[in-house]
This record gives sequence, structure tokens and C-alpha cells, in this order.
Amino acid sequence: MLRLLFFIPLLPLAGAAINGLLGGFFGRRWKFSERVAALIACGTTGLSALLAIGAIIDYARNHASGIYIDAHYSWTWIAGGPGKITLGEMAGQVRDFRIDWAYQLDPLSAVMLFIVTFVGFLIHVFAVGYMKGEDGYYRFFAYLNLFMFMMLVLVLGSNFAMMFVGWEGVGLCSYLLIGFYTNRGEAGDAAKKAFITNRVGDMGFMLGMFGVFALFGTLQFSELSAMFADGAAAPYVESLGQWGVMSWIALGLFIGATGKSAQIPLSVWLPDAMAGPTPVSALIHAATMVTAGVYLLARTSYIFQAAPSVMMIVAVVGALTAIFGATIALTQNDIKKVLAYSTVSQLGLMFLACGVGAFTAAIFHVFTHAFFKAQLFLGSGSVIHAMHHEQDIRKMGGLKKYMPKTYWTMTAAWLAICGVIPFAGFFSKDEILWQTFNRSTVLYLAGLLVSFCTAFYMTRMMVMTFEGSRHQNDSDEHHHEPHESPAVMWIPLAVLAVLSIIGGWVGIPHALGGRNYFAEWLEPVTGAAGEAAHASIGLELGLMGVSLLVAVAGILLARWIYLKRPDVAESAAHAIGGAPYRLSLNKYFVDEGYAVFPIGALLRLSKGLMSFDARGVDGVPNGSARLAHVLSRGSEWFDKYVIDLAVNLQGWMVRAGSVVLRSAQTGLVQNYALLMVLGLIAFFAVYLLAGG
Repeated sequence: MLRLLFFIPLLPLAGAAINGLLGGFFGRRWKFSERVAALIACGTTGLSALLAIGAIIDYARNHASGIYIDAHYSWTWIAGGPGKITLGEMAGQVRDFRIDWAYQLDPLSAVMLFIVTFVGFLIHVFAVGYMKGEDGYYRFFAYLNLFMFMMLVLVLGSNFAMMFVGWEGVGLCSYLLIGFYTNRGEAGDAAKKAFITNRVGDMGFMLGMFGVFALFGTLQFSELSAMFADGAAAPYVESLGQWGVMSWIALGLFIGATGKSAQIPLSVWLPDAMAGPTPVSALIHAATMVTAGVYLLARTSYIFQAAPSVMMIVAVVGALTAIFGATIALTQNDIKKVLAYSTVSQLGLMFLACGVGAFTAAIFHVFTHAFFKAQLFLGSGSVIHAMHHEQDIRKMGGLKKYMPKTYWTMTAAWLAICGVIPFAGFFSKDEILWQTFNRSTVLYLAGLLVSFCTAFYMTRMMVMTFEGSRHQNDSDEHHHEPHESPAVMWIPLAVLAVLSIIGGWVGIPHALGGRNYFAEWLEPVTGAAGEAAHASIGLELGLMGVSLLVAVAGILLARWIYLKRPDVAESAAHAIGGAPYRLSLNKYFVDEGYAVFPIGALLRLSKGLMSFDARGVDGVPNGSARLAHVLSRGSEWFDKYVIDLAVNLQGWMVRAGSVVLRSAQTGLVQNYALLMVLGLIAFFAVYLLAGG
């Protein structure tokens, strides 16, 4: 199976090409066009998932102690001449510049490979039913398959350059999928917001990558980890409080991860990404894009461990982001926005774990989070589907009676994210809290606060959606009763619900009489360095009890308020004075702040430059004023007569070509036979003239 590693990302790419090209040309003429598109999309991702599981099993059996690179399918992608390293102790050494296109399977990429392919496949199956009847069915599945391909390149790439291709690819696909509903202005705005915000983070990623190559002369992950393992990178290792070249590299990589995984101050794009179809939200939030930042930190853990000052920044930013997302989720009424800010908060916990050196715990939470968050998003999609695209939980209630399968499967995911034992989220979240407690009491208390808020807002969402009395919307013209989703939608929910229960059992801590197989599996990559020693079983059990009590307290309080005393929530909001409640409800006015600076400032500067008169200030001519005027007019001319002309020319060429091709598609078999004969005659004529 390892020799078939190359086909795992290739299959979704083939599905994207087939659906995108054939679907675009012939989709409307096929009687079962939606079925064909679904079969192609789900078939390619399903086969990719099977190959991935087989490759992981094969690797575990034969290569458990090392790193395996599929050299059979690797080739030189970018080659250059020899160059000298210019920085540090290795300055003067000559290395050939060469980047291979090769896929790497090791314990870390194996975990991500399983998440992307298996959970991604379940999301594809769910989307078959959810997107039924939607315009652009072929386009949607082509984008979804392309997203899978790019994410697989990201996690399987053996070097920074390949990772960056996947990194940018998922950014492009997120833009296409978030803006899928082209007739909705908010979808287009959300897509642009996601794309531009991520470009800010990507600049940091590139600077970090350039710094790695300048310092070590390679972008290959296996070579870099070997340099740190054998002590070649020892001259660059820093201590807390120092800030050298390693800190700058780590900071650049962290900025890249901040954009992709929506950490403050670049978290603003993720909640707006809900403008896309719900399966897209599940794919972005659970299985693919947002976990890429955590994956980058874990993949380059040796770099961050050599820059402890940056690790402290990572931990603090993660803790603040976790609190930021959790406190906003407390007051949101859109079911998808509650889950979106929950994702921001959970990602903050993962970054907190990386910041305290618990990279294994962070990836463990990525693993369990993929199951219960995908289930919650797909479950919310099932609810939205039943409620005729209503997303306001205040207009729901009593859906347990109408949607028992959706309710019980979401219950498993709800208890998992709340951290209730023995559900999956308990083990990964508790590991993060335990590791954080061993580093910082303040950060540990921040994690407990996030745990309480998570249990509270998730219980609030579940109670207002499924329990109580049914809230009939008087403005609803349909007045249809809610209904359970079809099997193609609830079966993936059931599978994810089971994984939300048992997914954490691979990491049962020693204090509970288990064995943390997950940590043992990742040790060759993340290592044991920085992981807290489980010196006191009694202390660990005590902290588990505290974590569980906090989660139960959040659940019981939310149920009492929103099920027994719903009037208490409104009165409490007024009693507080309104300010904290309004801050949370309005997401701390972050978007409004960005509208003032830097967006507003840049717009005012641009308008000022465009309107700058050549006569200068107060009518007095000066050289700088004339130069600004010339540049602004030149820019306007170039945009209008060069950029616009080039774009329009492509459209005209496609339109002219389509006229020619349409004229050839007559539907008469005789014409097609004549063209085949003429083609054969032309082929043999060229062959004979060439001396064949």
C-alpha cells in the first residue's frame, strides 16, 4: 500500500477534473447528472480513504520507528546550482538547491491523512443529500474534491515548498467554496475576507520558510529534524528571554499558522466563512484547513522548542483566542455562528498546548475535534435542512421529537466537546489542561474558564434547538413540520457520533489505568521533549475531577437557565448592565475596529492619492505633487486599458472558440465519421512527409 501513496491525493484531483470539466460541458444533458457527480466525487474520495487506511496500516507494521518517504514516485521538482549557506556556524558550506516532489508518511502525517480522507469522505456523502437540487452541483463537488487534494498535498508533502503549495491551494479552495452562492453578496464578501486575511498570514509563512533555507540550506523536513536531533543546530538554540534568528523564523511560521487557524488578530475570517454551504463549514472547521496551522507547529516543533520566547507568545495568543471565541459563542443565536466561534476557541486550546510544549496533546485534540466538530456541523446542517434553511436557534425548539437520529448523534458530539468522560473530547482536553498546569497556573485557569464556557454555550445551543416547545415562525409561508434527514445524511452523523464516543480511547492516560497509544505513536516526530512527566497520579486524578466538575457545572447551569428558567437569561443580561453582553453579542466590535484601521486608513490614503492635484498644496506647483498625479493617472490608465483588456480578451477568445466548437457538434453521425476520416488522412500525410 505504501507504493500507492501517490494515488491518495491524485484520486480527489481526478474527481475534481472530471466533475469540473465533463460536468461543466455535459452536465445539463445527462439524465442523472447529480447522481453521476456524487458518484465521481464520493467514489474518488472513498477510494482515497481506503488507500490511506491501508497505507497507515502498512506503515505501522513495517516502519513504526522511522520516517518513510515514497521515493518510488518522487522526482526533482525544482533544481538549481550549488549555493553557499550564508548564516550561522554552517556559513560557507555548499549545498545543491533541489526540491523534490515527494510524499512523506510518518506518524504525524498518518494522523492527518486519516482525518482528511476519512472525515472528508463522510462530509462528501452528507453533501450528496444536503446539496440536492442546488444550482452548481457539479461545481460544488469539483471544488470539494480539489480542496481534498490540496489538503493532502499539505499534510503529505516532504518539504516546506510542497506544504506551501497545499497551504495556498486550500486558501484558494476556501475562497471558491465560501463564495459558492454567487448570488449572495454576503458570501462573496466572506470569501474575499477569508482570502485576504489568510494572505497576511501567508507572508509570515514565506518569511519563515526563507529563513529556514537561508540558515540550514534545505527545506526537507527529514533533513531539518535530523540536524536538530544530531546537534548540528545546537548553536542556534535559544533560552527564554533571548531573541535571535531562530525566534524570527519561529515567529514567521507562527504568523502563518495564526492566519490559517484563525488566531487573534487574524480570527475574523472564520465565523464569516459560514456563508458557504454547511458541508463546506464542516470540511474547513473540522477536517482540513483550520487544522493546518496546528499541524505546521507540530511539524516544526523542533524549531519552536529552540525558540522558547516565541513559544510563550504562542501559548498566550492561544489562551486569549480560546477565551475570545468562547465568550462570543455564549451569546450568538445563529447555530452555525455558535459552532464557528467554538472552533476558534478550540483552536486556541490547541495553540495553548503547542505553546507549553505539549505538541502531542495538541494533535490529539485535533484528532478528536475532527470527529465531534464535523458531527456538530453536519448535525446543524441536518437541522437547517429540516427547518427550511432557518439558522436562528430562537426560532427552533422541540426538534427532538421530529429529528431523533439527528438529536442523539449530536448529543454524543455535544458531550464530547463539553469534556464528559468517557467521550472523546474528555481525554484530549484533559491532557491539554494537565500539561498546561505543569507549566503555568494562570494559563491553566484560562483553560478551565474556556471549558466552563464551552459546556455552557453548547448546552444552550442543544436545549434551544431540540428541547422545550416548538417555536412556530409566523412569517414562514410554508408551515411545514420539521422532518428527519434522509439516510445519506444521517448515516455519516451516526458514524461520527460513534467516533465522538470512542475516538479518545486511544489516549487513555496511565492515571486511569490505560495506555496512551496516541502519544507513543507520535513520539518519533514530536518527541518526549517538553511533555510533562506524570509524576503524581493523585494530582492528575484530582485535576481530572476539577475539569469534569467544571464541565458538569456549565451543563447544569445552562439547562437550568434555558430549559427551566428562560427568563433568567434575559434578566441577567440587563442586570449586568448591558456592556459585557453587547460586547459579546457584537463580537467585541473587532470588525468595526478593522473598518477604521487599517482598512479605512488605507482607503482614505488611496482616495487621497487618486485625487491629488498636480498643482500641489494651495495651488502652488511642486515636483512631488506632479509625480503623484502622473503615477495615479498612469495607474488608472494601466488598469483600464491593459488589465481590463487582457481579462476581457480571454472571455472573447473563449466565446469565439465556443462558437466554432458548437458548429462542429451537429449531432449527425455522418459528419463525425467524415471528421475522423479527414483526421486519419491528415495524420498519415504528416507522417509520410516527415519521412516515416
